[in-house]
Amino acid sequence: MGSTLRRSARWRWASLLGATALAVTAGGALACPAAAGSNVDFATHCIPPAIAGLPPIDGTTTANITVDDTSPEVGDTVTVTYTVVTAAAANPTDLALPADIMTPTGKVTLGGAQSGSITVAGPKKNPPVPGRGTFPSFSMTGTFTVTSPGAITLSPGDYNIHTSYILELDTPCTVIDPPAPVSQTVTATSGVPTNTRTISLSSASGDPGDSVTVSGSDFTPGASVTLAGRSGAAQTADTATVTANAQGSFSGSLVVNDPATTGIVAYEGSAWNADLGAGPAAYVVNDTTPVPDGSQRLTTTVKAGTLAMSQAGDSVALSAVDFGEGGASTGALRTVTVKDFRGGPAGWSLTGKVTDFTGPGGRIDAGKLSWTPACATETGSPSTCAAGSAGTVGASGATLAQAPDGTLTGGEFTVDAGLSLDVPAFTPPGAYSGVLTLTLT
Repeated sequence: MGSTLRRSARWRWASLLGATALAVTAGGALACPAAAGSNVDFATHCIPPAIAGLPPIDGTTTANITVDDTSPEVGDTVTVTYTVVTAAAANPTDLALPADIMTPTGKVTLGGAQSGSITVAGPKKNPPVPGRGTFPSFSMTGTFTVTSPGAITLSPGDYNIHTSYILELDTPCTVIDPPAPVSQTVTATSGVPTNTRTISLSSASGDPGDSVTVSGSDFTPGASVTLAGRSGAAQTADTATVTANAQGSFSGSLVVNDPATTGIVAYEGSAWNADLGAGPAAYVVNDTTPVPDGSQRLTTTVKAGTLAMSQAGDSVALSAVDFGEGGASTGALRTVTVKDFRGGPAGWSLTGKVTDFTGPGGRIDAGKLSWTPACATETGSPSTCAAGSAGTVGASGATLAQAPDGTLTGGEFTVDAGLSLDVPAFTPPGAYSGVLTLTLT
């Protein structure tokens, strides 16, 4: 974005995980590794083999889902491990089962930004199981390809325990009320690199036919770059072409004739593309129409200002949750005020990303924080702001609010957001804090 101004603000949150939790002694790291989800319980309907002569079993399964990457890009393959910590079924016979005769298979349900299911399977490996004894914990692994950006939830699904000893027997278990609770969330990004291209102008105004020097940086080295005038969403007839050097920089002249021009852009490719370009940078074509006899031309100057933001505070205390229960630790973002006094055609975007929440017992993944943005425009502002989508913030970030490019942009805006941190049930007690960085461009 031309004449881009980048500003950042940081918040630190402290979430005290429940008054009752303080009485519980806990040490060491979190029970699960960084990419492991929460243990979840769900009602399960299991059907013992017919030879056992037993009725169906309605019980509770405790399961956990682990992934090898919580922040994949679209197109990446994610490995998923579905661990049944406690099965709802048991050995249906009085016959003790020897080691390494169990082969589990199952499904993992995807939700959120991507739907469908993953087939998972485990190795033929188990400790001995006594007659009528509880089946031991087992894990099943599978993969899925990320097809959509955003928060993708993973829930344990149906599973089957196959035993190969004397007879081939199956004990299928289905989720009674699907989908089961979410155990894991991954936040996928589009994989498109952030556009850091910028331009600046040698002058913010000129008479029709004057040339203005356009300087750019962070373009593709050796790329052909088009310089063009803009009138709102339309391109004017004023264009020129330059070539970026080996460092991705350039400096070229653009002759501006069209009095409707309010901004200048630079872009790679055959047509304007915000992902491959920079600007618009504000530019005014002076009115040089002759003054009629007996008249006087009166002029004044409106000085352009800056794009800036301020915040109502830099600390947010989220609500406490209880050890063993976890859940939503909620609060509200300190109000952010955006003032766009540049008076040009460029819009703005306010984005945020958050670190992991760290505490005495380990950490809470950044992907557990979500927000519900809101944005209000002060009366009289040329632009109208739009709130970002509700959803996960995470380490990869999300849009909090934005205002589009236009013929004339600017104004004053207030931005807020409801916050919710999904704290795993058995997170060790203590205060956890993370840092949210907001960037205005």
